Amino acid sequence: MKLALRGRWFVATAWFCVLGGYIAVCELLPAGATRVTISNLIFCILPLLVNGTLLLNSVTADWRKRAFWMLLASGSVLWMLGQIVWTYVVVYEHRRLPDLFSGDVIFFLHTIPMIAALTMQPHKRSDDRNVLYDYVDIGLLLCWWLYLYVFAVVPWLYVFVDSSHYVQAHQIITAVENLAFAAGAATLAVKTAGYWRRIYVHLAGVGTIYSFGLLMVDFGIGRSSYSRSELYNLPLLISFLWLGMVGIIAHQTRGEENRRSPEPEPAAEFNHLNDRLWASRLARMALLSLPLIGFWCVIGSYAPLAVREFRILVTFGAAIPLGYLAFLRHDLVNRERLQLLRASQESIDNLKRLQMQFVQSEKLASIGQLVGGAAHEINNPLTAILGYSELLADDSTLGEKARSLAEKIREQARRTRTLVNNLLSFARQSPSEHRSTININTIVNTSAQFRRFDLRGQNIRIEVQTGVGIPEVRADMNQILQVFTNIINNAVYAMQEAGGGTLTVRTLFENGNVVILFSDTGPGMRNPNLVFDPFYTTKPVGKGTGLGLSICYGVIADQGGQISCYNRPEGGATFRIELPAAPAAFPFSPRSVVAPAQKNPAKLA
Repeated sequence: MKLALRGRWFVATAWFCVLGGYIAVCELLPAGATRVTISNLIFCILPLLVNGTLLLNSVTADWRKRAFWMLLASGSVLWMLGQIVWTYVVVYEHRRLPDLFSGDVIFFLHTIPMIAALTMQPHKRSDDRNVLYDYVDIGLLLCWWLYLYVFAVVPWLYVFVDSSHYVQAHQIITAVENLAFAAGAATLAVKTAGYWRRIYVHLAGVGTIYSFGLLMVDFGIGRSSYSRSELYNLPLLISFLWLGMVGIIAHQTRGEENRRSPEPEPAAEFNHLNDRLWASRLARMALLSLPLIGFWCVIGSYAPLAVREFRILVTFGAAIPLGYLAFLRHDLVNRERLQLLRASQESIDNLKRLQMQFVQSEKLASIGQLVGGAAHEINNPLTAILGYSELLADDSTLGEKARSLAEKIREQARRTRTLVNNLLSFARQSPSEHRSTININTIVNTSAQFRRFDLRGQNIRIEVQTGVGIPEVRADMNQILQVFTNIINNAVYAMQEAGGGTLTVRTLFENGNVVILFSDTGPGMRNPNLVFDPFYTTKPVGKGTGLGLSICYGVIADQGGQISCYNRPEGGATFRIELPAAPAAFPFSPRSVVAPAQKNPAKLA
């Protein structure tokens, strides 16, 4: 707090030093070239210092605030350029400025970026979607102000040379422009609060004092005795000093304001829709004013014929850029609406898929409970069938034919028990912490058997090629089994859409990892890089949720492995799973060891 107060005293001291120095130059130095030179140099250097104080606040990530301060600084730079031209003529060439001075356009242009700065409304939260809207609206307003200057002032400078009409038109259009800046800042000050209200109040004061300074300049020009070394330039000097103070005050209080209120105050926030309507209405008013001004030029203007013809041509010419910007804004509106519609549709689709996932999860939970209960009920009579068949097969008192039948019954009972145990293993929901060393070849064969009966009569085959000497891995058997089953189901679905094919499942050992490859001859994946993203699916609504492969990715990552997908050059897709082998299972060197694959002669149709 003391540092900020000390800084304000320093600014006030500098303010009075510059102002007192200028007054001393005007009062103490005798009239002549020295006083004119020093006073003009003061007006050249002062905007440069003001520009530096404004740019102190442009170092921010918020594009609205950054553009606001940079546009204000741009206005100061344009005024400095005009003053440099003025000084060159007066000081270097030792000439009196003519009434018809073409450099006056620079002094007119310097207020336009400052008006554009107000239209940025930096007190609002930034919204990247609306950046182009603001730029187009600013472009419309800037073109409109340029059109007004060319329409009102330029004809008396080049078309029908008349110094009195030129000076009068320039004074009126410049006064209207600067009063518009002051009124805009005052309007924003009324509708905001806190930090930004103070900034806007200061800017409204700057615009008011500058407008009064222009009246004093016009007074001096009317007396044909205007010079930068006269005291009636004090309002201009004060306005620039005040503008520099705005930059310094904003820089000193910004940190304090951010600490006290990181987010914009509710009172300082316009309704977002009203903001866009406000800017859009100003832009439309600028465009619609062209035919009204042209109509007045034809019907109500008493200017010479050459001036009226020039103004009509200028009006038609201005309609081209203004119309283009208006159509560009309309095109931006249509594009944003299409983007919003697409985003809404994607959100609705995701919600539907999420709902289907919830329904599917409930169904899977119910099926798991049903399968578990049924498997347990089947196990009871199955155990009895297996026990009695073993007794009959081992009874030497029975005939050969009876013992043969008993042996077949025992084999089928054992086979049925294996299937029931697989169903129980698949339906059991054991936590991932229950890990043990498992044989991947066994899990691969078990998962392939799940589709054995479903694929009968279809042109789809599953070939299992298990490698020799594949070490065990430490993982959750149930979750790995579910991952393999899910990948096989996806491959079967893809080959069904293609009319058939072959799924080859291979296991091998590479670089200390057990690798499992699922390669099908289907159409391949449309976007292999997206298959593990949540809700990504190529199936129609109701056929899949898009969460299966995403869950598989999470399961494999939880087991310490990796899973990837790619399309093969010869066609089809391949899923590659890598699981770290159990450390005690392979006493191999760190070099890559690949076990030869042994093709399983049994093919599951």
